[in-house]
Amino acid sequence: MSKPKPARYRTTNWSAYNAALRKRGSLSIWLDKEMAWHAPHEGRTGRPPVFSNAAIQFCLSIKVLFKLPLRQTAGMVASLLRLAGLDWPVPDYSTLCRRQKTLKVQIPYRRADGPLNLLVDSTGIKFLGDGEWQARKHGVQGRRQWRKVHLAMDTATSDIRAVEFTPSRGGDSPVLPDLLDQIPDDEDIGTVTADGAYDTRRCHSAIIARGGTAIIPIRKNGRPWKEDCPAAQALNETLRATRHYGRAFWKRLTGYHARSRAEAKMRCLKSFGERIAARDPDRQTAEIHIRVALMNRFNALGTAEIVRVA
Repeated sequence: MSKPKPARYRTTNWSAYNAALRKRGSLSIWLDKEMAWHAPHEGRTGRPPVFSNAAIQFCLSIKVLFKLPLRQTAGMVASLLRLAGLDWPVPDYSTLCRRQKTLKVQIPYRRADGPLNLLVDSTGIKFLGDGEWQARKHGVQGRRQWRKVHLAMDTATSDIRAVEFTPSRGGDSPVLPDLLDQIPDDEDIGTVTADGAYDTRRCHSAIIARGGTAIIPIRKNGRPWKEDCPAAQALNETLRATRHYGRAFWKRLTGYHARSRAEAKMRCLKSFGERIAARDPDRQTAEIHIRVALMNRFNALGTAEIVRVA
């Protein structure tokens, strides 16, 4: 019996997508001459900050985008301001390091029409230890440490709508309610698609509390729950559908395979680097949020529209 031919896809907006890819390398899209570079005076005691949060986020975005240390980042920002004809002061490396710890990163996103459909997944990212090649060639020389990044992606715009950063020893399911809390209350949630690690009562309850529908496969050893709450009723319905139609057909019927887009988004996150440079947890969180902000900015420039042709 011959194997079926692999599916073929075609990009329908290649001209616009090609222009968007070129814009991603433009320095002009990251520098807004109308931004508030100097911090406003808040009237509090003590020395006021010189640079606004937007200025610090701009500098750190350049750092992450071009994978620069802090000193080189300050030099590149000074060059960009000089080329733009702006007589603005440049924060030094110690100011960037200090402000990164408390920076509240502004993550841009677009809202699509209709309910919000989310794809949820997590990945690990290293911040301390030898690289993969060195560890394989010479053995592990020291302790390797990781952190976990949890993302919730909008299926309509491919923007990251929620992000959490946790220690590696934590599980996936306890973080889902925190991800949903980052979605504004006035925005309706349609579906939440996640893998079997989120098949818990807490996750189902959090999704139902926001008025959404969970597309989460039942674990292979799953058993019916006592129907004493809406979460148990939803899980039992999924369990009955899985047993009746089969696991593979249920995934195709519910569109569960769209979750692979979230896994691809994880690869985009790591394209800025396989490891994070910061060591402090607060600075690490800011670095991850800046990566997410850059990814959403790239999406706003244009994304590929792909259709299946065979």
